[in-house]
Amino acid sequence: MIRSAIDYGRSFATGLVDARLRALMRAHLGKPSTAVVYDGDQALRSAVGYLLRAQQQGTDAGLGSYHLIQGWGASYPETTGYAIPSLLAAAVHLNWEEPAQAATRATDWLLSIQRPDGGWQGGRVGEERPSIVFNTAQVIRGMLAMHAHTSEQRYLESAARAGRWIVSVQDADGAWRRSNFLGVARVYDTYVDAPLMQLAIAIGDQALKQAALRNLGWVLAQRKETGWFMNADNTIRHNDRPITHTIAYTLDGLIECSALTGDDRYREAALPAARKLAELFHAHGRLNGRYDENWNGSEHAIMTGCAQLAIVWSRLDHDTLMREARDRMLSMLAAIQARSSVGPAMVKGAMPGSFPLWGRYEKFAFPNWGTKYFVDALLCQKRIAP
Repeated sequence: MIRSAIDYGRSFATGLVDARLRALMRAHLGKPSTAVVYDGDQALRSAVGYLLRAQQQGTDAGLGSYHLIQGWGASYPETTGYAIPSLLAAAVHLNWEEPAQAATRATDWLLSIQRPDGGWQGGRVGEERPSIVFNTAQVIRGMLAMHAHTSEQRYLESAARAGRWIVSVQDADGAWRRSNFLGVARVYDTYVDAPLMQLAIAIGDQALKQAALRNLGWVLAQRKETGWFMNADNTIRHNDRPITHTIAYTLDGLIECSALTGDDRYREAALPAARKLAELFHAHGRLNGRYDENWNGSEHAIMTGCAQLAIVWSRLDHDTLMREARDRMLSMLAAIQARSSVGPAMVKGAMPGSFPLWGRYEKFAFPNWGTKYFVDALLCQKRIAP
């Protein structure tokens, strides 16, 4: 608590003496509109520009994130991995070669740091963390996308090694604990199941699919009657009110797995929470960062979760409520992105961690993954699957 207060005090003090930071903080005082008219391709190009800077500013080919006080951070293998499909899809849509080149550099860098066990480390480069199931699965997404883009077997072989390691550390009940963040099982590993299934199709290894199905069985047992999922947060302390970021991972993974298997149970399991969050957004014009099992919200909005929910709603846009929620959310996110233009040049096009930017999640920072999901949400609205 004391450390957090000191951190907030230092950040606000720095912001008040820097004209660009002061202007950005002022821009975050007002509630963003959900009815802003915006140019989707311009917003997309600007967001991709931030991801390119996130790579260019580092000492390797991974993607870091910009913090308003601390500057650029070290690369994050996990988020670099799942940014690759986004960069490739945006490159095609915008007829812009640079994002595809950046994706290739990022993939080759990830190949160079793959662990002997087949996994990729948790956290950021330099933290020397062990291989983590969730993070590794997100790099598999990147490897599969690059293999589809180039047909080079080395990417598929890397993904296969990683997938088989994930299967080897799965617990008997289908969950992953000992090789996952904090050593606990979490339902957002549905976002692991989807790339495992995609890999199973690509290399013809049914053990990968069976591991994903075992985990999905465990996940379905965690769902409450309200549609809320137990064990959905990325902390232990706040697991009773998970963040929208990990809630959305859970829902998106279920929807992806439903499409890959043809089993409607997974999509149906995601629907109640997706619909409830759409209703809350329509009712209040915003979402909180966390929700308990009765859908009571707390904390400031988390932009990553908001962008991810726009993707979820896109995948369910045959439902008018969710289609309208998606469009309103993207309008709001575009309005928040536009506010970043008054800040330092490095954050142009980026999505802040929270709104306002001093919210608890990634405060005063612009995590690359939030901008990646904004890119994906814009593409999904155009029926382009990253």
